[in-house]
Amino acid sequence: MAMHTMSKQDSAPTVSVVLSVKNGGRDLPQALGTILNQSFTDFELIAINNGSTDETCSYLDSIGDPRVRVIHQDDAGLAGALNRGISLARGRYIARQDHDDLADPSRIAKQVEFLDARPDHALVGTRAEIWVGDTPTGRFHDHPTDDADLRFALLFNNYFVHSSVMMRKAALDEVGVYSTDRTRQPPEDYELWSRIARRFRVANLPERLTIYREVPTSMSRDGVDPFKEKLVLISAENLAAASTGEAKPQRVHHDVANLVHGMPDKMSRGADIEAMCAVISKAGAAIFGDGYLDGQNNPVAIWSRNLRHHFGIQRAGLTGVRNFAGGVRSRLRRLGFSI
Repeated sequence: MAMHTMSKQDSAPTVSVVLSVKNGGRDLPQALGTILNQSFTDFELIAINNGSTDETCSYLDSIGDPRVRVIHQDDAGLAGALNRGISLARGRYIARQDHDDLADPSRIAKQVEFLDARPDHALVGTRAEIWVGDTPTGRFHDHPTDDADLRFALLFNNYFVHSSVMMRKAALDEVGVYSTDRTRQPPEDYELWSRIARRFRVANLPERLTIYREVPTSMSRDGVDPFKEKLVLISAENLAAASTGEAKPQRVHHDVANLVHGMPDKMSRGADIEAMCAVISKAGAAIFGDGYLDGQNNPVAIWSRNLRHHFGIQRAGLTGVRNFAGGVRSRLRRLGFSI
């Protein structure tokens, strides 16, 4: 597909919203409209038409808003398309938006206010409602909000809604953009958040300012083994970085990540639960500080108890070993933790 660009704005905006779309269909106008109707208006929207074959091309070209910049290109994959948008961005903040998700009118304003007031933070997301199509489910992504809670949670999984995040462009200049290495993505978002969180503070706003549309083909929910193996790799890298300061994970870090993600058969033959729990304790001490770890009702103790429980099930040869991260989060919330 031939490339076409359209730029109608001269002065550099505060925010560059980057959207990649392939065959956006009926969802794109509504999603894009929730950005154009933001209360904060000093932004550009860079829309990457990533190889669409439907009416996406003509719709994007019909937009008259001078803040919209359109790029038509062949399909470069999600990470490649987002990197193209980031390379063209002129704002000091990069906001993400997906073609089928919706943004509260105050989302960008609140995130800009947050980052302006906290120069040590490089990434801020929001909590989100979960819809299927146009129907609310009554379920929510109420992820942790505090930096320490988030950095600990990121040891195990992704706790940011991709289409809710805003990042400092200067931080991306330092840590790099989305990985296009097929051995490391998807999940390209979790991989990038992990690199950011090792260098900077991160947060989620406590308000639900995003509507996340859950669809049957969502890659984050399809359970395909290659995806889960990459998830385990990133988790193991995070555990290694937090517990030892080394980027390359050891076998024990892979053992923890495999057990957490319901893949006990991938653990090493000599997997040692004491060594696995020690990894979590060291990582927790590095993130929270030693004082926070006193007592049993803290995130580190709860993750360790659940790790021991599921390790015991696996070693006993029983069935039913599964991903237990959701159960851990529920227990922590009941105890008053934001994780």
